Amino acid sequence: MKSLKPLMISGREVLPLVEGGKGIAVSTGRSSGAWAAAGGVGTFSGVNADSYDENGNPIPVVYRGKTRRERQEELIAYGIQGGIAQARIAHEMSNGEGRIHMNVLWEMGGAQPILRGVLEGAKGLIHGVTCGAGMPYKVAEIAAEHGVYYYPIVSSARAFKALWKRSYHKHAELLGGVVYEDPWLAGGHNGLSNSENPQEPQDPYPRVRDLRAAMNEVGLTETPIFMAGGVWFLREWEEWLDNPELGPVAFQFGTRPLLTQESPISDDWKQRLLTLKAGDVLLHKFSPTGFYSSAVRNDFLNELCQRLEHEIPYASEPEGELTGELAIGARGRRVWVRPEDVARAQSWMAEGFTDVMRSPDSTLVFVTPERGEQIRRDQIECMGCLSACMFSNWAENEAGTTGKKADPRSFCIQKTLQNISHGGNVENELMFAGHNAYRFGEDPFYAGGFIPTVRQLVERIAMGD
Repeated sequence: MKSLKPLMISGREVLPLVEGGKGIAVSTGRSSGAWAAAGGVGTFSGVNADSYDENGNPIPVVYRGKTRRERQEELIAYGIQGGIAQARIAHEMSNGEGRIHMNVLWEMGGAQPILRGVLEGAKGLIHGVTCGAGMPYKVAEIAAEHGVYYYPIVSSARAFKALWKRSYHKHAELLGGVVYEDPWLAGGHNGLSNSENPQEPQDPYPRVRDLRAAMNEVGLTETPIFMAGGVWFLREWEEWLDNPELGPVAFQFGTRPLLTQESPISDDWKQRLLTLKAGDVLLHKFSPTGFYSSAVRNDFLNELCQRLEHEIPYASEPEGELTGELAIGARGRRVWVRPEDVARAQSWMAEGFTDVMRSPDSTLVFVTPERGEQIRRDQIECMGCLSACMFSNWAENEAGTTGKKADPRSFCIQKTLQNISHGGNVENELMFAGHNAYRFGEDPFYAGGFIPTVRQLVERIAMGD
């Protein structure tokens, strides 16, 4: 394999190997600090990060506010406190090597005050901010306020052009790089557009080539592109190294750092990763953000798939093809559905799916009473973790609502990610992973259940494997 040359990232020459930021309490100061100490770019998550008591134990996140807005204020305070804590840990563990970045989701609740609060409280400890899950126009302005570099996450040249035109051209000197995240292979939330088929993956090379062309047009010829999503063995990407058509390229790894000694995920989660097979990661659209996302198919996702299997269109009065009469609920309230759906719905209710919930798309979803109760309770307890939530209908506007019905086909993402990142059952919670996660079980590096340190992993990757 070609030798791996260092790149200038966030003001320092480092290995072009980047740890991808991963949600709630998964990319921590410990893991990112170790990655930076190995000479690369470590990234901790600024999404509701953990903070700790005097004994080093995570401080439980408890919401006492009576309203969603009050609870969101608590969430923002927790987020700032946790982000500062992780930045300090990362800084200490890095031993002055590499670079430390903070990752935030633009569509998370309180993104701007959390980002500002952490950058102010951890001044000098964070060298760059990566940001995706939406169109983060203002991240450049916020980064500039604090003198740090920013790294937008995009999945197309078109998205970059829109961001550049609206905002980034004003702060070009701090645009440290652009992260191209493959929308078909990356874990977590994916940037598929409405014009792209989730079932038809596209080769990333021409898409990144187009991104580089767009960057060259505005003078960003030496600004690196981070290739994220689907990267496993670096030798498989050798043609990207020293490629004048692509310019300077770094490689971002999100899934592989999950299986390290410094990774904070549970042993059960780590062992589950070692057993995955090709196809075990599902690209789906259940997320309350409205984005596609990729996660391990388990009981949690299977139950969400079941809700879609138990869904039919309905109307309050006969109209069009909705002419079949159906009685639902304890009072036997009448609705009209397609004639062929009457028998289907009755069979579901006979099987115990008797709680009938209405979706914003004029459909009925049949769930068990226990599941229906859980859905309603989670919706009521919403703490505003997103800027707009399909599941609870919360939104960061004056009205505090999206103006649509709460959607029972989704879930409380804050609850399940907090659960799994703090030891929850890996079958019953959302487990984000990239689509190459099955390669843990095929890669000889992990033979016999071997779990490397971050340094061992970085050294292995740098050699091509």
